[in-house]
Order: sequence, then C-alpha cells, then structure tokens
Amino acid sequence: MSAETRTIAVDYLARVEGEGSLTLVIEDGRAKEARLSIFEPPRFFEAFLRGRGYAEAPDITSRICGICPVAYITSACRAMEDALGIELGPELRALRRLLYCGEWIESHALHVFLLHAPDFLGYPDAVAMARDHRDWVAKGLAIKKAGNAIVALLGGREIHPVNTRVGGFYSAPSRADLEGLLPELRAGSERTRACLSWMATLPCPELDRPYEFVALRSDDVYAITEGRLVSSGGLGIEVRDYDAHFIEEHVSWSTALRSRIHGSGSYLCGPLARFNLSFDRLLPEVQDAARAAGLALPCRNPFRSLLVRLVEILQAFEESIRIIEAYAPPPAPFVAPPALRAGTGYGGSEAPRGFLYHRYTLDAEGTILDAKIVPPTSQNQLSIEEDLCALSPSLASLPLGEATARAEQAVRNHDPCISCATHFLTLRVEEAPR
Repeated sequence: MSAETRTIAVDYLARVEGEGSLTLVIEDGRAKEARLSIFEPPRFFEAFLRGRGYAEAPDITSRICGICPVAYITSACRAMEDALGIELGPELRALRRLLYCGEWIESHALHVFLLHAPDFLGYPDAVAMARDHRDWVAKGLAIKKAGNAIVALLGGREIHPVNTRVGGFYSAPSRADLEGLLPELRAGSERTRACLSWMATLPCPELDRPYEFVALRSDDVYAITEGRLVSSGGLGIEVRDYDAHFIEEHVSWSTALRSRIHGSGSYLCGPLARFNLSFDRLLPEVQDAARAAGLALPCRNPFRSLLVRLVEILQAFEESIRIIEAYAPPPAPFVAPPALRAGTGYGGSEAPRGFLYHRYTLDAEGTILDAKIVPPTSQNQLSIEEDLCALSPSLASLPLGEATARAEQAVRNHDPCISCATHFLTLRVEEAPR
C-alpha cells in the first residue's frame, strides 16, 4: 500500500508506563515528522521539594515512580551526601548496590516478559502470550519475584522502600537474613540464562542507529550507583558537571522536558548505552553469556535492548550473590552528616532506563532551596523520535496494522517510564490525495 503522504497516529501508547501518543508523518517513503507526545500532567516534584528538609528528599522523590523508586532514592541520597560531606564505607556502599540490583532485576523483568516480549512473538499482551508460552512467562515472574525479595529485605517493602536514608539505612540486615535470599537468587540466575538463550532466537527487526551513548562508567565494576559520566562521543565528566554539558528544552507536544548535549544533539542512555560503554566491566561469565546470545560491540540496534536487559538481569543476580557471600555488617547502619551547611550537591545513578540526575541547593539549616531532577525518559525522548524517523522507510511499505505495531515496538524498545498506567491503543491513518 503506497501513497505520497501517510500518517500513523497512535492515540494511546500501550504497554508503557504512563500516558503518551505518537504521530509519524511519512512523505515519499521518508519521515517528515515524528512526535512522541507526553500529555500526562506535570507533577511539580522539584517545586514542592523547596522548603523541605534534606532528609526528606529520598522518600519524597521515590514516589515519582513505583517501578524504580530505588533509583530516585539513590540519586537523591548521593546528592545530599555530596552537599553535606558524607562518605559511606564499603559495607554501606555494597548494601546500596545490592538494593539497586534488586530494582534492576524486578524492573527489567517486568519490561522484558510482560511489556516487550509480546511484540517479538506477535501477541497483543502478556496474557495472550502466556497461553502459548506459559513456562517462559512463569520464569519471568519468578525472576521478578527474586528482585522484589531483595528490595523487600533491604528496603522494608517491595514498593517505595522505607528503610533507606541519607547516609545509608535505618537498619542493616544480618548475614543470616541475606543468606536466606541465596537459593532464590541462584535459581533466578539460571532462569535468566535460559531465557536469554531462548529470546536470542526470536525474530528481531534490523535497525542500526548512530547513537551517542551516555552512561556512568566505573573503574572496576559495571556502573550502577556511582561513576563518571561518559559518552561514546568522548565526553568524560564528573556528575557535578552535568549542567555544563547538557541542556533541557521544551516542545509544544510534550509536558516532559527533553535533553540534548551542548554543541551536539540527541543522545541515548539506558541498557544499550551501558552495554556499549562498559561491556568490559561486566563479569566474565556474563560477557560470555552475552556473546553466546549473539550480542557484540558495537550494538546499535535498539530492538536488541530486549537481550541487553536480560544480560543486565544476569549481571545483577551474579553481583547480588557475590555481595551476600562477602557480606559483613557495617559498623553502623548509616553515616550522619559531620554538620549541616549551605551548599549544592550533585548525584547520579543508573536507573533501569538510564542515567538519573539530581541536584539540590541547601541553606545552612539543611533546607532545600532549589532542586533539579532529570529522568532518563526525558533524555531519551528525542532519540525515540529519531528511531521512528529511521524506521519510516520500512513502515511506509508495511500493511497498516504491522506498521502500527512496529512503531509502538520501537517506542517500547526504550521502556519509557511516563507513569505506571497502560492504555488501549487505537490507530488513525490519513492518506493525502494523489
């Protein structure tokens, strides 16, 4: 089916967290316009953080997202610790990393098995997929459950943890408590290996995108909770220098700000960026599993992010097991600030969907005067639109139903976290007269 102009309009994106739509206008086989419209009302977290005490920021910001509250807690804590001169010891840093591994496992598993895998198998949702692939969906749910168990033990509950605070935790677990997780984590690791091998056989659309990847990179581990911010374009900065190199802009069709690199353009953060920038920091056995699944550097096909997320789940399981096996309780569950002081603190961590930046300015009593939060989905917004443009020649030649499904799949490659709602999809196609 061909026409000079074709408009694909998806009024409500399905299987993403939140309310958004997409519009793709194709002329003569190429994209004229691509818009990822986020129409969910703005939530003003940065505004109502002003006037609150520094210790409140982790709990308040964790309510931004029910899927990745640990990411918000961690970035907020790191920013406040930077502002107040708090240094965590190795035991507390390991516990924070373990908590974050739990979130990576549960968030990635939710996306891979319930939101994204149906696209690759031609199902409208995970329920339909489970009718024919019950065992694989069950494995995915068991993987997610193992991640939930980590977050519940360390955080006090599975959603919006309450045991975390600036400087560490309100209470630290015993070695016996953590060791109780090991059987489920070891089983989860084996399940993930099996799922990675199976999903590597699924049909995957071809697309090669010249992304500039941006992610944290650490000297000795696969970066999650800390590191320098680097890019495939040569950027290498401390997190505190983020504002000097990245800008946010507003477009009329989105209530979310989107980001660019100063003097450059769009960039991509998230699993694909971490994989490309820090493959050598993955555990050796995880590198081997990635290669066995057909993943190699550079990996610039966003549809392959399905496999990369499974690689990161495997990494999180293996790291969690190692952290628990080597665990020694910290001398104290938290480090108190030496003294309250005025200043600005900067924090960043790798949320499941990508780099999450926090900046806070405090007065001498520790009251928040100003806050800035940059989530990964806003950073990836422009790249998602450019993905749709790159796909437009193939979408122009596909039947309408297939073109719509492929366009939505391209958005879901990046697991955009608008909020935690799912909506039914409708499609409108307009064709100009010849």
